[in-house]
Amino acid sequence: MSERRDVEFVSGDATCAAWLYRPDTPSERQPIVVLAHGLGGVREMRLDAYAERFTAAGYACLVFDYRHFGASGGEPRQLLDIGLQLEDWASAVAHARTIDGVDPTRVVLWGSSFGGGHVLEAAARDGRVAAVISQCPFTDGLASALATPLITTLRITPLAVRDIVGSLRGKPPVMVPLAAEHRGVALMASTDALDGYLGLQPPGSAFSNEVAARFALAITRYFPGRAAKRITAPVLFCVCDPDTVAPTKATLRHTAKAPRGQIEVYPYGHFEIYVGDPFEHVVADQIAFLERTVPLT
Repeated sequence: MSERRDVEFVSGDATCAAWLYRPDTPSERQPIVVLAHGLGGVREMRLDAYAERFTAAGYACLVFDYRHFGASGGEPRQLLDIGLQLEDWASAVAHARTIDGVDPTRVVLWGSSFGGGHVLEAAARDGRVAAVISQCPFTDGLASALATPLITTLRITPLAVRDIVGSLRGKPPVMVPLAAEHRGVALMASTDALDGYLGLQPPGSAFSNEVAARFALAITRYFPGRAAKRITAPVLFCVCDPDTVAPTKATLRHTAKAPRGQIEVYPYGHFEIYVGDPFEHVVADQIAFLERTVPLT
């Protein structure tokens, strides 16, 4: 059995909570995979499943929650800020490089959905990561916005404006759901969003299906896929087709520009990839990629 313990690291003005996984046969200078979730997601939403597989294959893992979410610090709660989350990635990587027994030259970034976009930008900025795994990645804010039902956009926009104005006056955030039924009021309102997203929560989870509405006006200006062409490390792109949240066509356009990219397209939906046979298929490919690009010895 691998070892998992609770750890934390400082990021900006708060502390990020994390799990540190160690393989049961650790090496002197082992590679480490740093993992974080997507839009509003927390560690308990299936990231432990990936970390357990990677650790069983011999890799240490650091799985963290962004500030303002999960067990991490930061006020107000459920505030999704792109700049702050990229700072959290930089802090997580810096912390991973200081962990006893870890080889600081063999740090791998793993992100899914919105986190799958973050790892592209984070890797490009860092310039020293050993490899990247980007699963069902959010790469193009405009494409994702255009995929959102028009009625959803029209209903969320006034809430986002009200949230921004309220924040300037020191008021609590105006919240919107992260996932809702098709054409509902939420950041994700596709046909598979509500059941798929909430289905990732373990029984008894205290997960909060909401986020500060102001984020809805920021998402269209974020294009992490553009960073792919600046990443010198090997990148595995696990792309869903069709993908109702991160449109496949836009994703493939960006991923094709990665100098050392490996693109795998799977016939699974955006939320299917985390569970059951799709999970088994994809995680096996990810382990094979790790063993090829960042071998244990």
